[in-house]
Amino acid sequence: MNRWEAIALFKDHGAIMEGHFLLSSGMHSDTYVQSVRVLQHPHLGQRLGGELAALFPGESIDVVIAPALGGVVIGYMVGMALSRRMVFAERRAGTFALRRGQELRRGERALVVEDVITTGGSAEEIVSLVRACGAEPLAVTALVERGPSTELTIPKKALIELDIQSWKPEDCPLCKEGIELDSPGSRHLNPD
Repeated sequence: MNRWEAIALFKDHGAIMEGHFLLSSGMHSDTYVQSVRVLQHPHLGQRLGGELAALFPGESIDVVIAPALGGVVIGYMVGMALSRRMVFAERRAGTFALRRGQELRRGERALVVEDVITTGGSAEEIVSLVRACGAEPLAVTALVERGPSTELTIPKKALIELDIQSWKPEDCPLCKEGIELDSPGSRHLNPD
């Protein structure tokens, strides 16, 4: 699957939305990527997981780790494609942690999987968690990287790169126009 096929898949499933959105990073944007609209179809999730796994041929990966909630499904699918164990980190008191008996072993080589990268903040938090557990973070991969290229402390590969603008709330032109703000992300629970 090339970049354009992947973008078409996301558009066909309404996963690339237009409006006025509060992102998990706290930034505002006129475009939101809701990957669950594609990942709710297991056969598509399996295919996309295989595409992300294929970005790392010959890499020695021991474990896949993803942040909850957005990265869990695609992380699991990447783990399945690689025939590797998959763990997920959850926020506890604002910080990512492994819970429910999950662990990373000292020296394990970990692939960090995200659904969407905006600022890279969550990915870097997971990288820090991996290091704190004594494991080695190899790379970050994501279905979508939105906005200008995000610099991370380890290599990064995304299936889709979109040039989507985001703004600090005080600089948001949509706020200045009085357009209602929607917060569909998992950190900003929306009653819808």
